[in-house]
Amino acid sequence: MSTATGRLTIDLNAVRANWRRVSAQTPEPPAAVIKADAYGLGADPVGNSLYRAGCREFFLATLEEAIAARRFLPADARLYVLGGARPGEERECMTQGLVPVLYSLPAIDRWARACRFEGRAAPSAVKIDTGMTRLGLSDSEWQQLREDPALLNAAHPILWMSHLACADEYDHPMNRQQQQAFARRCAEVRTLVPDIRCSLANSSGIFLGADWHFDLARTGAALYGYDPHLDRTPAMQPVVQLELPVLQVRELTGEVSIGYGATEQRPAGTRLAVVAGGYADGLNRTIGRQGAKGILGDREVPVVGRISMDTTVFDVTGTALPAEPEQAYVRVLDERLTLSHVTHRSGALGYEVLTSLAGRYRRIYRDQEAHDPS
Repeated sequence: MSTATGRLTIDLNAVRANWRRVSAQTPEPPAAVIKADAYGLGADPVGNSLYRAGCREFFLATLEEAIAARRFLPADARLYVLGGARPGEERECMTQGLVPVLYSLPAIDRWARACRFEGRAAPSAVKIDTGMTRLGLSDSEWQQLREDPALLNAAHPILWMSHLACADEYDHPMNRQQQQAFARRCAEVRTLVPDIRCSLANSSGIFLGADWHFDLARTGAALYGYDPHLDRTPAMQPVVQLELPVLQVRELTGEVSIGYGATEQRPAGTRLAVVAGGYADGLNRTIGRQGAKGILGDREVPVVGRISMDTTVFDVTGTALPAEPEQAYVRVLDERLTLSHVTHRSGALGYEVLTSLAGRYRRIYRDQEAHDPS
């Protein structure tokens, strides 16, 4: 196996621990968001690991993602499709036993008609907009639907949901505004569908407090090691470690420029390590551009110059290297350079960093429970 690629180690034990940490906060076991291949970490191993931990509800983005998940998750797992059922997809969605998230009156009408045509009481989820101004019923659409309760019930909704816009900003006033708006809509919909469950909180919303939990929380980034409120809550367990192999070490004999655009110079005596991994592997999102760094041994080493498509250069002056430098790896994510700290430093979103890890890395999974019969 080639070693000229980064090693992405994914700790499934930590994923389960993070799910249990969130579960301890919420009234029901939270659903897991495993869309975008579990944010780039592998929907199959991550989903099955969470299922073993007790998770039974999962959110995917598209019909294709959900159909794939139906193949690898046990039959009793409930799978929601955040992108809903587009026109013509209703029958396939029902056949696969998927729950579409319906976010418009036409979508609700199509699902209700499909249920009647197929003779099925196929469940759905209905999403309303409380301030995100993305997908979801507007206030006027909801009022129209309230006046036609037969249509709502014909769509067989089992979940009523919305999405927080500013939950990662703990003190943002919109958090409370959305919570109050959603609570009002929950009370209204329950006059029409008494047993419907309500869902508002994402990973960050869970840590806003019990008022945001309602019946079902939907946790994504927190599962994968992102601490929603770094300065206010205990950190989630780190899940990923990314190591980049050293391809070449250069000893500078004179002052030279480094990389595209000759944006940085280094003097004679500088030692540079060129590693495998560049912006084609998402490194520009993973470690940022300004002040980007990695760890070699136990010492932090800065990035020098622009990140290239396939390679990145680190200044490793004064850092111990093995006798064969090409056996060394520079770590850019680990227990020290956690996902939360890297994103807070670089300004990137935790979601961006995670999904950028779906590059050319060799994935290694740690999963103690999978091999432990006890």
